[in-house]
Parts: sequence; C-alpha cells; structure tokens
Amino acid sequence: MPIPEVEKIWMDGELVDWPDAKIHVLTHTLHYGSGVFEGIRAYETSKGCAVFRLTDHIKRLYQSAFIYRKEIPYTLEQLVEATKLVIRANGLKSCYIRPIVFRGYGEMGLNPLDAPVNVAIAVWPWGTYLGEEGIKHGVRAKISSFRRNDSNVIPPAAKACGQYLNSILAKIEVVDAGYDEAILLNSQGFVSDGSGENIFIVKKGILLTPPTSSGALEGITRDSIIRIAEDMEIPFKERDLVRSDLYLAEEAFFTGTAAEVVPIREIDNRVIGDPGPITRRLQEKFFQIVRGEDNKYSRWLEYVG
Repeated sequence: MPIPEVEKIWMDGELVDWPDAKIHVLTHTLHYGSGVFEGIRAYETSKGCAVFRLTDHIKRLYQSAFIYRKEIPYTLEQLVEATKLVIRANGLKSCYIRPIVFRGYGEMGLNPLDAPVNVAIAVWPWGTYLGEEGIKHGVRAKISSFRRNDSNVIPPAAKACGQYLNSILAKIEVVDAGYDEAILLNSQGFVSDGSGENIFIVKKGILLTPPTSSGALEGITRDSIIRIAEDMEIPFKERDLVRSDLYLAEEAFFTGTAAEVVPIREIDNRVIGDPGPITRRLQEKFFQIVRGEDNKYSRWLEYVG
C-alpha cells in the first residue's frame, strides 16, 4: 500500500523535510530488526483532529523498548507532544501515525547495547488497512501454516520490527492463495491472532477472544472493544480457541489500529456470513467514539490543538 508523502517527519527532536528523513545503510536495526514501533490513528472530529488513545500507545512503545533493553532518550510526555507537533506541521485532519525507536549507526554485531538509540515519528493520510469493502461486508481469512512466535522465542508482548517477519510470511502465504488476511495459531495449536490484528468471535451469543498468553499482542483496539462490550452488557470471555471454534463461530472480526474493526465473512472456505449484530454494534460504537460522537469515551481522545 503506497505511502502518500507529506511535508515533515519528526526525527530526534527536529522536524525534517520528508525527503531528508534518512538513515545510514549500516544502521543496526536495518540489519538485525531490533527496532520497536507503534501504529496509532488520529481522526477528524467536530472539535478538530484527535488521536485515539495516544498516551496508551506511547506507553506500550516504552514497554516494547524495555523488553529489548532499549532506553528511549525522551520522556513519554515529550513523545506525546512530538506526535501532536508533527500532525500540526503537516496540517492533517486525520492520519496514521508511526513512531519508531531504533538502534542507529555506529555498532555492528548481535550485542546492540552500545548502539545509539534514535526516535522518529511519521504521519500520513491512510485509509483502512483491509479496505472499505472489508469494513462494510467482511474479509476472507485463512489459517496460515506459519505459527505465531512463542513467548520464549521472540516475545509477542513487544511490538518489535524483526518479529514481524513471522506475520509477513503468513500474510504473503494467504494473499497468494487469494485471501485477504491470515490467522495464526501458536505452537500448541491454539488461535493467536491475525497477521496484524487481534481476533474476536461470537459463539452462542458470547464474545470470545484469545488471551495474550496465546501469543496475541495486547492490542489497544482489542482492549477498547472489550471495554465497550462490557459497557454494552455483551457477554464476554477471554479463553483459548481452536480452529474449529473459528469454523463454528456465529460471527467473527479483526481489530487493530490499522484495520480498525473488520468483520470476517469466511475462514478457510467456511462461510460465516454477513457481519452479525454484535459485530455491527461494536463496530458502529467504535467509529462513533473515534469521531468524538460519544462523550462517555472522550478520555480516549487526545486533541492535537
């Protein structure tokens, strides 16, 4: 999906022109994948551009960095303000936001601790990851032959660059087979998540999602949907799921910052059908919240100003 260019990117405390946001070819993270990052969205609201759960996302960025022994040379508050600054500098009413913390140029080899730590924040206009048709009518998913990383191999609790090779392999496999998105099982055969999303299903009227111990990322949108479901008194359980749970689901959907809330209409050629009532209720409420149309959740919106 092409990235539309804007004017400025924030890099190590300065706004630089988009074409000048460059790194050295011997940057450590380019070779070893040791960066950590976030995907965040800002939405147009009646009160201006608002970032959805910005502080929570930046907190998770620090958690990912901590797992990889990476000390971010800025405070959380500085990165929150830097995010707002780069959105304002580009005059965007809504956008996707990509903060990345990476080990820079100066060291080579598998011990990264002496490499400098660099930080950049890029923003650009970006539609929903799995397409507007997917949002409206659902996507076709396939269970990949690639298994999700085990927590004792590469910790899926961190959102780190190199570990997304696992998701890339799964995504390529299912797209080549004619599907929209991959679903990954863990090494024990339990459902983990999508290649870049969390997964929910509905069985017997109960909303279900795998626990993070299954290898699922502790998604911000996942957490939002769980809280919304509880507020709407939709029965919810977090539990291990197997392949047949997906096949026999009454409803299914993906959640994620890039994907937002996307119904799943088919898994491995088993038709689930049109987006069901629980999926639609949660999806509609989510979009009301991010557009600033529900004051109950106003705390989740941080205005750019």
